[in-house]
Amino acid sequence: MYKKILVPLDGSEMAECVLPHVESIAKGCGVGSVILIRVLDTYIPSSYHAHISETLKKELDENSEKWAKEYLDEVAGRISLDGVGVERQLIMGRPAERIAEYATENEIDLITIATHGRSGVSRWAWGSVADRILRSACVPVLMIKAPGCVEGI
Repeated sequence: MYKKILVPLDGSEMAECVLPHVESIAKGCGVGSVILIRVLDTYIPSSYHAHISETLKKELDENSEKWAKEYLDEVAGRISLDGVGVERQLIMGRPAERIAEYATENEIDLITIATHGRSGVSRWAWGSVADRILRSACVPVLMIKAPGCVEGI
């Protein structure tokens, strides 16, 4: 049923709470590959940061990419997926949109993502990448509520 699972990660422990679920699904469903993906939001300088030189901006971008790749390698080394291929992808852009696009372009069967489970004003104020992925992706999305979420609406 699921041959390719996409796992968006942002570097946080909360995002990683999906990994045990992914391991179970991968083992139980004969998954062929798990793709760990990190989206680096494109740098848009504000007026406050307008003084940053292009050289410094390039250096910041390169460091961000380096750290993101190291992070994906570290996570890939921690998960237990015997016989399942683990890929790492680093892409640039707006996270929700790029993840949905990547899923369509790469024939992903399932996106597994963590969520805070916020609702109401909190969701409106902070936004939700997971919610935007759920609404824009053309593939099934499994949302895992992070440990410590509060019950209620």
